[in-house]
This record gives sequence, C-alpha cells and structure tokens, in this order.
Amino acid sequence: MTYIHERPNWPKFTWDQENLAPRLAAVRHRQGHLLGRMEAIGFPLRQEAVLQTLTLDVVKSSEIEGAVLNPEQVRSSIARRLGMDIAGTIQADRHVEGVVEMMLDATQNFDKPLTAERLFGWHAALFPTGRSGLHKIIVGAWRDDSRGPMQVVSGPVGREKVHFEAPKAKRLKAEMDQFISWTNNKRDMDPVLRAALAHLWFVTLHPFDDGNGRIARAIADWVLAQSEHRTQRFYSMSSQIRLERNDYYAILQRTQTATLNVTAWMEWFLGCLDRAIADTESTLVGVFRKTQFWENAAGKYINDRQRLILNKLLDGFEGKLTSSKWAKLVKCSQDTAQRDIQALIDQEILVKDAAGGRSTSYSLAD
Repeated sequence: MTYIHERPNWPKFTWDQENLAPRLAAVRHRQGHLLGRMEAIGFPLRQEAVLQTLTLDVVKSSEIEGAVLNPEQVRSSIARRLGMDIAGTIQADRHVEGVVEMMLDATQNFDKPLTAERLFGWHAALFPTGRSGLHKIIVGAWRDDSRGPMQVVSGPVGREKVHFEAPKAKRLKAEMDQFISWTNNKRDMDPVLRAALAHLWFVTLHPFDDGNGRIARAIADWVLAQSEHRTQRFYSMSSQIRLERNDYYAILQRTQTATLNVTAWMEWFLGCLDRAIADTESTLVGVFRKTQFWENAAGKYINDRQRLILNKLLDGFEGKLTSSKWAKLVKCSQDTAQRDIQALIDQEILVKDAAGGRSTSYSLAD
C-alpha cells in the first residue's frame, strides 16, 4: 500500500477550488452570522457560552481518542484560567490541567506563531507523567522508531489490522520544519481551508508517540481562531467530530491511502465545521435558559449547596434528583439535603415530581 507521504510530489496537495467554493462560502456565512449574534448579547451570556464551548471541546477531543475526562474538572480549570467566577469549582487533576492548558494556548494565543517548542510544550502538557496509560513514551520531542514503525492499528493482538503507517522518524525533523513554516506563512489561503489542510498534514506526519489527534485538532482550532480574529469560541469542532468519529477515521484513511488530491477531505472538514456551528444553536438555548434562570432567581436566598445542584440541573442532570443524591453530591447529611430541597420548593424554584418509584424526586419549576 502506498501512502500519500510516500508519493514523489509530497506534500504538494491539490484540491478542486471551484467545487469547494460554495461550501466554503456557506460555512463562512454561518460563521459570521453566529459571531454577529453573539456580539448582540450581553457579556455574561457570551462568557457562559465560551465556557460551555471550550469545556465541550476539551472533553470531546479527548473522547475521540478514548480518554475520558471529568467535565466538571475541565469546566473549573477553564474558568480559573480565564478568570471567570463560577459556583462549585473543584480541583482538576494534572491530566485535565494539561489538556486545558494546550487548548487555551491554541485558542487564546492564535496570533502567536506555531513552533516546534510550542508543540513540544503541548505534548508535555498532555502527558505530564511521561506515560500513555502504562507505557512510557517520548514526551516533548519527536518520536523515534525504536519500537518499530508508527502505525495506526485495530483488532486483537496477533490479528491487528494496519490502517496507516506514518513517515519514518528520520524524516520528521525536515518534515515538521516544512509543515511549521507553511502553517505560519500560508496567508494567501482562506484560513478555514488552511485549518482543514493543517489538520490532515499534521496527523499524517504523526510526529509524536501519542496524542497526535488531539494536537492536530488543537492546531485546527488555532487556525480557526485566526479566521475569526478573536479568542472567544462559540462552537466545538471536536464535539462534532466525536459525533461523527467513524466517518472521521474513514475519510482520514481513504485520504491517506489515495492521491495528493485532497478534495474529499476538505469537503468533509467543511461539512463537519458547518454542522458544528449549526449545532451551536441548540447549545445556546441551554446557555440562555441558564442565564435567564439566574436572573429570575436574583434576590432569592440560595446557598452554595443549592447553587451547585441547580447548576447541575440546568446543565442536564442525568436521572432523577432525590434527597439521597443531593446529600451525596454536596457531601451533607440527609436532613440537610431535605432542608435545602424544601427551601427551594418554598421559593417555587423546585417542584416535587409526580409519584413514581420508591424515592421522591424533584425537578426545576417551569
């Protein structure tokens, strides 16, 4: 099998500009419309939308690679780093802090050039222990081939299926120098298309022992932030890729085993981005509802325990809220939980659900 990085004219990518033009125009229009809407709303709403979007981006980008992060830890870490005052902050572990640090550096410092040292810093932040799971890996440096070629495989041991094999390690220094120079200087290309190509190019080189997908998506976010000239992000490309993960891997494999005409990949990326921005509409409904709720609750007495649970309900609490769950979540006694709940019922913030099951449950009042 011949991979695109083995072709004689690598990395001279081509694509059908005429075919992509209407898709690109549609994405840019949707992108501009969203940014215009967000400019028209108040600062607190924009801040909450940014916090929710970045939290989704960090959590879902890790999920694509099979890593599960605690959303509350991610949210708290982002809020603290951006100086946002939110209720119920919790301590984040070092793995969460590392992923958040990388993502915020990419989106908040979009005007800074990409360098090898910056990429090494991102990689070190992703793997603070120097290990990926149980395996020790090279951190903060390009990979070597000491354990064999870098391959993307699936299937059980002994029956693995190789989907892709990256360039040999001895090529990486020159390849990455060329890639980094291109990302910093290719200003005659629409940044949305540049984000798509940068994502594909980086993940094809696969320059690190692990974390290449997450860093590829961070690079794409870095370029997309350049396309908007702002640090605020109101949509999550990684969240949409997570929903379309099978298609994502399939189009990558087809592209990396085909010619250097990458029109199909560019089409898929533009479509995924378009769907990501469209999905923001439903996300913002939740943000607006949450903000309106707290505006209506102004002047009512709500303690920190109650505020924590109410925010969980507003963010989409899974299952039914009972007094025992309340006590466990806020680490209080059952009696204290019941008093907290009754106080909110008296203020018409919570209502008792209709009978059903063994335990009484509660929901937000309409």
